[in-house]
Amino acid sequence: QVQLMESGGDLVQPGGSLRLSCEAAGTVYSINYMGWYRQAPGKQRESVARIDKGDFKTYADSVKGRFTISRDNAKNTVYLQMNNLKPEDTAVYYCNVDLIRPREDSIGVLNEILWGQGTQVTVAL
Repeated sequence: QVQLMESGGDLVQPGGSLRLSCEAAGTVYSINYMGWYRQAPGKQRESVARIDKGDFKTYADSVKGRFTISRDNAKNTVYLQMNNLKPEDTAVYYCNVDLIRPREDSIGVLNEILWGQGTQVTVAL
């Protein structure tokens, strides 16, 4: 099985920076896309950024110019560099990955979409 291991959430002051990491740990044959979502209290989960297999990147309008998504294919890891953080960026951030891995019975492969456990980002004085 593959698990997503997230890290990097913290308390930071407005204007500060954080970098989130998410590693797909386990046997992975290929990754179609990797992305980040966030959910603030009382709000629906929303897409923040996504990077596809061809390195095509998309961002939510609210984070364009401040957040940068990148990936290390050798490490099956996606990063989210967050600069000029604002209080409205406060949320639990979830990693989301679409990947191909071996089946548990070792016969064939499985396409799976996984979610990380979430990491808290708090932007406050």
